[in-house]
Amino acid sequence: MDQKKILGCVDHTLLSVTATWEDIKGILDDAMKYETASACIPAAYVKEAAEYVAGKLPICTVIGFPNGYSTTAVKVFETKDAIANGAEEIDMVINVGTLKNRRYQEIEDEIRAIHEACDGKILKVIIETCLLTEEKIKMCEIVTNAGAEYIKTSTGFSTGGATFDDVALMRKHIGADVKVKAAGGISSFDDAEKFVSLGADRLGTSRLIKIMKTQVQDILQDHVHQA
Repeated sequence: MDQKKILGCVDHTLLSVTATWEDIKGILDDAMKYETASACIPAAYVKEAAEYVAGKLPICTVIGFPNGYSTTAVKVFETKDAIANGAEEIDMVINVGTLKNRRYQEIEDEIRAIHEACDGKILKVIIETCLLTEEKIKMCEIVTNAGAEYIKTSTGFSTGGATFDDVALMRKHIGADVKVKAAGGISSFDDAEKFVSLGADRLGTSRLIKIMKTQVQDILQDHVHQA
């Protein structure tokens, strides 16, 4: 799989607490240049970002991030606000404590409510796989039943990110209409290609474009030396 095709699966991501508008613009510019699937940014920048890209790139943002323990009403409000500001895709975090309490219907009802608030836009459900055991399979069932478009491994802000085993497990247990997003710690094109081969439809990362830019700089330096 060539690098361009892999980049077409990437949600180019910047969710750092210190991210400035200049940082966000850099992410948007790179995402448009390298034709990624979307740019995933903090909700506070969605309106400005949507105006900046002017329809050239889907804007993704995060809801209940990173801990997932806001109330459903708050998450629904966040979602509606993000969509009104121009977000095309929503990545929500489940309440892991509710899952650990085996209150499965509450989790499903919350996902369904947020999906409804998305008003036809894409919803990805972050289950934070590094904190789960057998609940991963249960979450595949819940996300499928709730009607979300994607199940997503990780926030990238907890104790671990995406693993090959988790992506393979999720692909095995989700419904036919649900896709998989791997996120957190994806640092090479080789790893990205393996995640895709295992069934990931999206990849949450910023590192692949950094690699591309380094490659371009190396080529330019080679040309300078040769000249």
